[in-house]
Amino acid sequence: MPCAPEELKHVPLFELLDEEELAVLAAQVEIKHFAARQRIFKIGEPGNRAYIMLSGVVRVTTVDEDQQEVLIEEPGHGGFFGFASMLDQTPHQSNAMAMEESVCLELDRHDIAELLKRKPLAGLDMLTVLGRQFHASQKLIQLRANRNANVMIDKEATWGEKVADAVARFGGSWNFILSFLAVLVIYTGINIFLKRHMWDPYPFILLNLFLSMLAALQAPVIMMSQNRQDTKDRLRSELDFDVNRRAEAEIQALSRKLNLITDKIGDVEEMLREGRR
Repeated sequence: MPCAPEELKHVPLFELLDEEELAVLAAQVEIKHFAARQRIFKIGEPGNRAYIMLSGVVRVTTVDEDQQEVLIEEPGHGGFFGFASMLDQTPHQSNAMAMEESVCLELDRHDIAELLKRKPLAGLDMLTVLGRQFHASQKLIQLRANRNANVMIDKEATWGEKVADAVARFGGSWNFILSFLAVLVIYTGINIFLKRHMWDPYPFILLNLFLSMLAALQAPVIMMSQNRQDTKDRLRSELDFDVNRRAEAEIQALSRKLNLITDKIGDVEEMLREGRR
């Protein structure tokens, strides 16, 4: 549906436009209504349109190498998304979905070209918005590049998994061994010296029952902790592989540059020889 000029006055990008220019732009852009959980565009779709938030909530996400969804931004009122792909006429590199009923302005390259003809300074506002998105992307890359396997897994650990880790740490320590031996010695000593009043005479059947129950519970708890440790090791290996792959690419790039420099030096030496002749 067409856009009323009054709607554009509340968009920071267009606040410098006068009434006539707002009317011209309003006749070109359209207001789009999106229902909750409706996809606006997805990765790989043609980037013919860009959007400006008027109301609602939109999540712009991408997918990393681990096939995990990564939040890029949730644009506020007047915020852009899909703008770079629209200008460059390339497929979208992100997904955009309305998380609730949302209203956006839809515009294309022709709308922007007409705007810049009438109001060239509006281009600075667009560059400012794109600069903010660029800095947000840089920050996202830095955060993803500096992932810590232990922090990532501990953050997602459930209460039961944390308890399993604590039990495994204590069960594999000298504190547990010494305290357990002390309990056994005290238990058996009391039952031996009490004689007629003993509640668990030799061969300590009740103690054996408790020990069997303890072993039955302790084994799966330790296995749970071991599985989490295996997950950490696997994630560390994947991160190490990514680092090694990037290092290999950098080394190959340096090798190509060194070979190019060597060739250039050879060309210069050859020119000097020809000049001396």
